[in-house]
Amino acid sequence: MDQKKIKEGVRLILEGIGEDPQREGLLETPDRVARMCEEIYAGMAQDAEAHLSKQFHVENNNMVLEKDIVFYSTCEHHLLPFYGKAHVAYIPDGTVAGLSKLARTVEVYARRPQLQEQMTAQIADAVETHLHPKGVMVMIEAEHMCMTMRGVQKPGTKTVTTMVRGDFAQDYSLQQTFLQMVK
Repeated sequence: MDQKKIKEGVRLILEGIGEDPQREGLLETPDRVARMCEEIYAGMAQDAEAHLSKQFHVENNNMVLEKDIVFYSTCEHHLLPFYGKAHVAYIPDGTVAGLSKLARTVEVYARRPQLQEQMTAQIADAVETHLHPKGVMVMIEAEHMCMTMRGVQKPGTKTVTTMVRGDFAQDYSLQQTFLQMVK
């Protein structure tokens, strides 16, 4: 990340809204924001393959579900946060990933400027590409600050997105099982 550009940009925003970047409370703000960007946009420099490549052979090919994976992301349209829970399931075809790897995959995609719809598909794509399961289902439930603190101003509104692949796309009962397990 280009820390210098981030700091310059923050100074310009402060000036643009009528603030004095030299005011005591704002003197270190450009530096703070630049450091924050390293953390909240860390997914820009990460690849899900690094997490999903650690796999284990299994005989059991029943559904694996990691639910209630809390995430924080940033809307690419307004650069405001959106946050919520991701639920990721797959049906193994002889191999499984370590349990933390699905949560790490969610983080790879959440920690970038993002659209929820796109993030849902990216997570499903990564699981499908790297684990080669029989099926994948991803559901994301999130609240968007661009709908809460600006625009329509409707706090508590949740956006739910899903992506189904393979056996989940072809077997409605698997989707129903997923939804029951997520409740």
